[in-house]
Amino acid sequence: MDSLSIKQGAPGSESVCVPLCVDLDGTLIRSDLLVESALALLARSPLALFSMLVWLLRGKAHLKQEIARRIELDAQYLPYNNDVLAWVKEQQQQRLVILCTASDRQLAQRVADHVGGFDAVLASDGERNLSGTQKALALVGLYGERGFDYAGNAKVDLKVWKSARAAITVESGTRLSDAAARTTQVDRRFELPKAGPRHWLKALRVHQWIKNALVFLPLLAAHRMLEMQSLAATALAFFCFSLCASSVYITNDLLDLTADRQHHRKRNRPFAAGHLPLIAGPTAAVALLVAGFGLATMLPNEFVLVLAGYYLLTSAYSFRFKRIMMLDVVVLALLYTSRIVAGTAAIQARPSFWLLAFSMFLFLSLAMIKRYVELLTAQKAGKIGASGRGYDVGDISLIQSLGASSGYLSVLVLALYIDSPDSRVLYQHPHYLWLLCPVLLYWISRTWAIAHRGVMHDDPVVFAVTDRVSQALLLAAALVVMFSIR
Repeated sequence: MDSLSIKQGAPGSESVCVPLCVDLDGTLIRSDLLVESALALLARSPLALFSMLVWLLRGKAHLKQEIARRIELDAQYLPYNNDVLAWVKEQQQQRLVILCTASDRQLAQRVADHVGGFDAVLASDGERNLSGTQKALALVGLYGERGFDYAGNAKVDLKVWKSARAAITVESGTRLSDAAARTTQVDRRFELPKAGPRHWLKALRVHQWIKNALVFLPLLAAHRMLEMQSLAATALAFFCFSLCASSVYITNDLLDLTADRQHHRKRNRPFAAGHLPLIAGPTAAVALLVAGFGLATMLPNEFVLVLAGYYLLTSAYSFRFKRIMMLDVVVLALLYTSRIVAGTAAIQARPSFWLLAFSMFLFLSLAMIKRYVELLTAQKAGKIGASGRGYDVGDISLIQSLGASSGYLSVLVLALYIDSPDSRVLYQHPHYLWLLCPVLLYWISRTWAIAHRGVMHDDPVVFAVTDRVSQALLLAAALVVMFSIR
């Protein structure tokens, strides 16, 4: 353990002569480095989960050390408690300040190096897990009983405050401060915003459920909107997909923390920003998945298989495929198309070759827009590529060319369908459907033009739903289809 020299404070000030020991997880940062590092390792190698179980058999300290050896932590992008950090910086000018954490020393040292000003780092070392009683014993051994101040955020820190001169609490509410006051004096309290329904709704990305409305497309295309049983089945399929998708969104956010924190918008996601505890993420993801598949058992077995395929494919995307150039956008197009396949299975209809081909080309174009916008943003920020993706800014023109071409191919598929015998079976006036082609051509061209100007939303589907011109074009297309049916 480090031997520490004492800084001299201002005369007459008792507190500045007492060392300040600052916890890391939940105190200096709004996160937990053990969970952060474990998720980073799982994102790189999912099978590492089995290794973690073996390491845990030798103790929590050993687990932390083995994980820390295998990951690179960029302390710059961690979600710091800015008020606490500013106060610690002030204290560093007045007295001895020690970073004292149960996280592994390798990770704690990187944080200390980034923040700067710490006189020493006390942390878990592979043999001893420096938490609770162990942390209290270490600090008493260095400074004596009541010979230090301690800043913490959790119930386990009460064991340290019993031996501290004063407590500094970081919490939501007052329960921890009240408990700490029964063991020592509370010098300062930092209030944290409490995680609420707004944060969870954002983490679930309920606004993204609009994408799952694609399950209604087969019902509309087959002109079965008035069949109540089919409508109810499709509505249930919508909720199954939405719950499953939210489970995947949470998983993806947990595995992509570092990349999200480097993104101008994604850094505000609840887990990346530290508004929600990371440890709650896996529990929520599993609960949503179980609920989604539980509801799916009420639908045909074919739908359950499609939903399972969607989940496996989107999980593979989260763990690996999103980092592989071009494969990522093809998988995204497949995931959108799988919603249409699921809607077909829910009402036990026959899949439409035309609808699936149209969907693949159109959504491949939208996926390309998503990557195109990310690369433009990276280029403006002076970066060579999008974080966590397999592209660099030199691919911008290629993606633009391929994406626009794919969009126009979807128009070609639509034109071929209109001229096919299949359209004459469903529509009394199929020639009216030709009006859809210029509408779609205009929308695709305008969408790419907006992306080219750098003012496109990160998610083109969200753009399509919220853009007034897109809404007007959708209404016009609906009227064309309605007059074609009559």
